[in-house]
Amino acid sequence: MAENIILIGFMGVGKGRTARELAKRNGRFIVDTDDLIESMTKQKIRKIFAEKGEPHFRALEQRAADWLEKNVSGTIVSTGGGFFMVNNIQRLGTVIYLHASVESIISTIQEHPKAERKIKKRPLLQDLEAAKALYEKRLPLYREAAHHEIVVEGKGSDWVADEILRIAGL
Repeated sequence: MAENIILIGFMGVGKGRTARELAKRNGRFIVDTDDLIESMTKQKIRKIFAEKGEPHFRALEQRAADWLEKNVSGTIVSTGGGFFMVNNIQRLGTVIYLHASVESIISTIQEHPKAERKIKKRPLLQDLEAAKALYEKRLPLYREAAHHEIVVEGKGSDWVADEILRIAGL
């Protein structure tokens, strides 16, 4: 298994923020899978969803996961909310599920100074009731895909980073 730290969890839970805090503490590089896909396709995620649909996007996630498995080691990988479904997730590194309630996640996004932009860039957050149903469906799957789970609700990114470094033995 590559010595990567793979952060999974529902959209808006703080995977990117946590990855940045981890990188600041241990000097590792960060790869964001959504950024990787946008770079591969030269298209924004919302445009891929709008023009080609979710199944096409999931295939791009698998392509990104295959590339990560072959080419990336010693890195922090921040993933999109559905990335955990790739078939090689556990071979990519130590998979850490960042958990918070869906209400907390939605509230945090809505209270963000750039809330409108944050919601717009997440196609699956456009309908809050559908987002809540998706969260409930994914919750046991996140837990199954992860090596470790950290409850991040009400915690700062510094605390979460410390906990990940402890779990990863870094």
